[in-house]
Amino acid sequence: MTTAFITGVGGQDGSYLAEELLAAGYEVHGLSAPGAPGRPTTGVVVHTADLRDAAAVDALLDEIAADQIYNLAGVSSVALSWEQPVLTAEVNAVGALGLLEGARRLADRTGKRVAFVQAASAEVFGEPATSPQDERTPIRPVNPYGISKAFAHQAAAVYRGRGLHACSLILYNHESPRRPPDFVTRKITSTAAAIAQGLATELALGNLDARRDWGWAPDYVHAMRLAAEHPVAGDYVIATGASHSVRDFVAAAFARAGLADWERYVRVDPAFLRPVDATELRGDASKARDVLGWTPTVAFDELVARMVEADLEAA
Repeated sequence: MTTAFITGVGGQDGSYLAEELLAAGYEVHGLSAPGAPGRPTTGVVVHTADLRDAAAVDALLDEIAADQIYNLAGVSSVALSWEQPVLTAEVNAVGALGLLEGARRLADRTGKRVAFVQAASAEVFGEPATSPQDERTPIRPVNPYGISKAFAHQAAAVYRGRGLHACSLILYNHESPRRPPDFVTRKITSTAAAIAQGLATELALGNLDARRDWGWAPDYVHAMRLAAEHPVAGDYVIATGASHSVRDFVAAAFARAGLADWERYVRVDPAFLRPVDATELRGDASKARDVLGWTPTVAFDELVARMVEADLEAA
């Protein structure tokens, strides 16, 4: 039985990945930070530790002796990274480095193949000069979150050079009903549902013109598994290849909730504007398609519809 270890197992991506691996017959262990919110997945052996505690994480890696390690934990909010840049670096960058070193030592000690998958982000590209972006696009982050993810992304390449099966997946925005409500997409869909049911009257947002490449989260965690299982380690952009503005997302969500005149409900609040915000991030996943056989399965309108419908049911 293949054993997998997932950090951030209680989050959106971690829960979907755990479900996929369990369905495939894996033994799945997960790491959850003390007091972290999240959904427990039945069948996962959950361990509690702070990713910044290298000794505790090393002990877990030795105990579990996983065949595959997926690092999905971290500070995942660009806005929060501006408020707590040092914490962001400690968790996203130094924490990833400790896991990579632990995976290397585990592989050396056991003599077995240990696959490591790092969840990187399109934010490593910052404000790219060209669009779409692929694995050859220069790494030039413009916020603390992007800096931390760039560090971990390049650390994976360094450890791959030392013989570890280390992959870094540059994940573009990927959403689902499990996305926490403090993320802009879930904020949009949950508020649209609340307004439609008379439970709210207004949606306050920041930059409506920013364009992002939005995909379906379960598709993206499937790419992680494909990368871990592939005979050759590498880096992959995971994206749909289509971008939409925040304004497009709002219009689609409100229309799905039965509110055609969305402008009357939306207010731009300067408090939600970021110090630096990329104009457009759109990915070219040709390598993932050609090497891994990966393709996205859910288009933008369907993604928004699924989120709105889930929020309407919850409301």
